[in-house]
Amino acid sequence: MQHDAPRPEHLRPTAVIDSDHPAVAAFAREHARGNGARERAVALYLAVRDDFRYDPYRIDLSLQGMRASTVLARGYGWCVPKAVLLAAAARAAGIAARLGFADVRNHLSTERMRRTMQTDVFYWHGYTELWLDGAWRKATPAFNLGLCERFGLLPLEFDGVHDSLYHAFDRSGQRHMEYVHQRGSFDDLPLAELLADFRRHYPGWEALAQADFQAEVQREAGS
Repeated sequence: MQHDAPRPEHLRPTAVIDSDHPAVAAFAREHARGNGARERAVALYLAVRDDFRYDPYRIDLSLQGMRASTVLARGYGWCVPKAVLLAAAARAAGIAARLGFADVRNHLSTERMRRTMQTDVFYWHGYTELWLDGAWRKATPAFNLGLCERFGLLPLEFDGVHDSLYHAFDRSGQRHMEYVHQRGSFDDLPLAELLADFRRHYPGWEALAQADFQAEVQREAGS
């Protein structure tokens, strides 16, 4: 567990982690409820996890598309912008936050995703790191509870004490996620690096936006 102390940057807004945006500030005020930073962080995590639909088909790698305030406006996001939203809301609530990234092997993606991406490795999977009780705690708010129920996944919980990371197996014991490379922690979103790697590894990823992720998950879960 990393114990490097937070710096002032971990409470400041950035162009992407726009914790000073009125909508982000309002979201933090509404959901950061509880006694102490840990309870408030858990409440924010649950709000980001479940109130915003996970959708990896609609990936907008523009600066505007990755902002926390954009997730709020759209009501959905994939793992990285949802992690950005949690970081922004935490900063707005006075909780030091930063972003973490890893490459993961996803054993349960849709057929369309596997065909389009031509790999089961998801580069630059994003999560949030929150400074709580003297340590950085990893929180992964990607998969909303409804998606987990439909797809037979174990929901990711976060208690503010233990790291919240993808489960290795799903409810039936099938392989789910495997961490293959840790990229480390970042004070802000490394958008240029992420965009370069997406273009290199996923030349056809923009075509995913023409399909409906929720419908495909429902269809494949029922097959």
